[in-house]
Amino acid sequence: MTSARHPLPTDIVALVSFDGRVYPNEAKPWDRMGLDARARPLETALEQWFSFATGKHTWVRVRGATIHGLISARRRAKRSAWEVEVLIDADEDSGGVSSLFGRMVAGISKLGAERIFLRLDAGSHLVRAAREAGFFTYVEQTLYRREGSAPPQASSVPWRARVKGDLFGVFQLYSHVVPANVRAIEGATLREWQAALEPWGGRHSDLILEEDGVITGWSRSLPGHVGRFTVLAQSRSFTLDDLLPAAVSRVGQSGCLLTLVPRHDPALAASVERLGFSPAEDYVVLAKRLVKPVEELVPEAASTAVPVN
Repeated sequence: MTSARHPLPTDIVALVSFDGRVYPNEAKPWDRMGLDARARPLETALEQWFSFATGKHTWVRVRGATIHGLISARRRAKRSAWEVEVLIDADEDSGGVSSLFGRMVAGISKLGAERIFLRLDAGSHLVRAAREAGFFTYVEQTLYRREGSAPPQASSVPWRARVKGDLFGVFQLYSHVVPANVRAIEGATLREWQAALEPWGGRHSDLILEEDGVITGWSRSLPGHVGRFTVLAQSRSFTLDDLLPAAVSRVGQSGCLLTLVPRHDPALAASVERLGFSPAEDYVVLAKRLVKPVEELVPEAASTAVPVN
C-alpha cells in the first residue's frame, strides 16, 4: 500500500539507495539552475535531505519501508505564493505523484497559501501528473546560457539603482510588457505580483531606467559562480541591444551566465543570442490556485435595474 506522509530521519537511507539509483529533482526553481549539474548524485541527495530537515515543508510517498516519491514546497516572496522546490518520482507512477500533490496542497493551504507554482522540463513525464492534480501551464520559458564572465562595458543608458519608491512603477512596467494571460496568474494585482517574485538564492541588485518620469526598464542581477540576470523593458529611446550589456556586466566574474526568457518575448531571445548566449533548456511553468478569487460586488443604479416579478 502506498501512502504520503512527512519524512522521517531514517528516510535518508531510502532516498539515497532506492534501486541503487539517485533520482533527479524534476522541479526547476530559478535559484537552483546551473547548480545541481555540478554536484555528484550522492551529494545532491544529501543536500536535498538536510535542507528538508531544517524546516522545509516536505512529504514523502512510501510503500512499506521504501520511498517512491518526495515533494517539498517553500514560500516565494510572501506567504500567499508558494513553489515546488523539489519533486522526485522514483517509479513514474502518476497516481502516486498525485497523492503527493494532494498532501502538499492540503498542508500549505493551512499556512495561508493562495497559489502554488511549479517549473518542469518541457518534456518531463510529470507535466501530465501535475495537470491531473489541477495545475495548468501558463507560460513557457527557455534558459539561455553563456560560459565565461562578462567584461565591463561602457553604456550610454542612464541606468540607476532602484529605490523603495520605484515599486509601483516597476509593477506598471510589468503590466504593460507581460501578456494578460500570464499576469492573470502571477501578477493580476500589485500584491499578487510581489508575492510571486521568485527567490534568487542570494543578494541581488536592481537597476532602473526612467524616462520622463516613467519607469521603462528594470534589470535584476546576481553575481556568483553561476551569474543570473533578467531584464524587463519597454523603452522609447533605447533598444534591448542597448539595455542588455549593462545588465550582463553587473553579473561580474561568473563561471557561466544564465537568464530565463519567456516564449512570448522573441525580441529578448534574439538580443541575448546576439550577446553570445545559447538556449540550454526549455521549461513549462505551471500554477494552481488554492482559493477562489473573491468577486467584487458593484452597486447598480436603480435606473438601470431590471425589475423582477
